[in-house]
Order: sequence, then structure tokens, then C-alpha cells
Amino acid sequence: MTTTSPQDRHRLLRPDGSPVRVLVVDDEASITELLSMALRYEGWDVRTAADTASAVRTAREFRPDAVVLDVMLPDEDGLAALDRIRGHLPEVPVLFLTARDAVEDRIAGLTAGGDDYVTKPFSLEELVVRVRGLMRRSGAVAGREERLLVVGGLVLGEDSREVRRDGDAVELTATEFELLRYLMRNPRRVLSKAQILDRVWSYDFGGKANVVELYISYLRRKIDAGRAPMIHTRRGAGYVLKAADDAGPGSGPGTGRRPGTP
Repeated sequence: MTTTSPQDRHRLLRPDGSPVRVLVVDDEASITELLSMALRYEGWDVRTAADTASAVRTAREFRPDAVVLDVMLPDEDGLAALDRIRGHLPEVPVLFLTARDAVEDRIAGLTAGGDDYVTKPFSLEELVVRVRGLMRRSGAVAGREERLLVVGGLVLGEDSREVRRDGDAVELTATEFELLRYLMRNPRRVLSKAQILDRVWSYDFGGKANVVELYISYLRRKIDAGRAPMIHTRRGAGYVLKAADDAGPGSGPGTGRRPGTP
């Protein structure tokens, strides 16, 4: 199974096309390392600071598009740090990070000008989504339409990883998604098992090409079940995906699904 690199994911960019910038401020090295790794995986430029003084200095020089700020810092609390950072960057969105989850603490942080609030322990995925949302709402990032693959009534969102057929959501595993994406990037083209193995699994199965047959059958159950088929078998050649009403290459004798075969 292939993995999705940051280059293949939906990356946020500044208006000039450079990666967005995020400043992480926390005095716990384990926290800053973990957050830096997660944010850099998104393709973002990340700087860190462990106290208010270095946070303000870094913000002034780095000019981040968002700040993740711990409320409890060794020299000043996060509320004071926020005020000083905003003295240089009045519009920068700030997400507070704290171990305290009392309602009054949340209210204090938001009243002071924080844009969002996450408590420890936290989900890295949730935090990334929240930071992404803050930057979008602030207008700090360049607008970009999602990349869609469309074949007939089948639509695949390469960034959201959502698939729909005739408007109905189709839930796929990671491998099923990669296989369908490869087929949809090559509509009406017959793809051999060897090609599919190389592009979807990225290594040779030592002749075990039946894994392709297996995953084609999985896709058919989810994509074609109860509908006109879109995934067809070309005997001795491979597989082809085409719109249900497309009678182009890949149709005719020897194509289409035979009972009991993938």
C-alpha cells in the first residue's frame, strides 16, 4: 500500500505560493517536537519558542500565519504573550494550548483575543484541522479549489479523499482509494495487473497478481453494486474504468464482468 506524501496532500500556501508559517510556543520540548513534526508533515514551515521573550522575537522575524500558544509559560502567561505578539502581528490567528480546561480559563483566553482553544492531552489530527481552519478564516492563505477526478457519475476528491457515485458517498479503504484513483486518472485505458501493482502497491508481489483481482472485486462491490458497471475486465489484458454509458475502448466481447470472476 502506498502512503500519501505531503506533496500529494492538500497543502495550504501563502498568496506568494510559499508554505504557510506556524509558530509553536510551549516550554515542554516533547510537545513542541510532536507538534512540529505533525505540522511539517502538512508541508508547513514551523518555528518554535519556549518562552514569551523568544516567542515575541520569533514572531517579529518569522511573521507566522498562525500561532499555537501554551497558556502556561515560564516567564509570562500566554495571555501576556498574546498581547505582545499581537503588538507586531495584529491579525495573526492564535490557538491556545493548555492543560487547564475550566470554563473560566477558556473564557479568559478567548476574551483576551485567542481564536480557538485546545486542552491537553489533545488529538494531533484535531489540532491540525483547527489550525488549518483558523488560517483559512483569517484569509492568510491563497484560495485553491479541490482537485477532483470525474468519470461519468463517479467523483473522487484527491484532497478530501471523498468518493461519490451519483451523489451517494462511497467508503473506501486507503488501498481501495489508491486503486480507484489510478483507474480514474486513466479513464477508458486498459491497465494491466503489472501496471496496477507497480503504481498502487509500488513493489512486486512476486507473481501474486491475484491481489489486484481481489481489490478490483472489492471496488466493484462498492462502486458498481446495484448500478450499471463502470469497472470492466479485458481478458488477457487488464482492467478499464469508464462511464456507465460510455461505449468507447474497452467495451465489447471479452470485457465486462463475468459471473464469478473479478
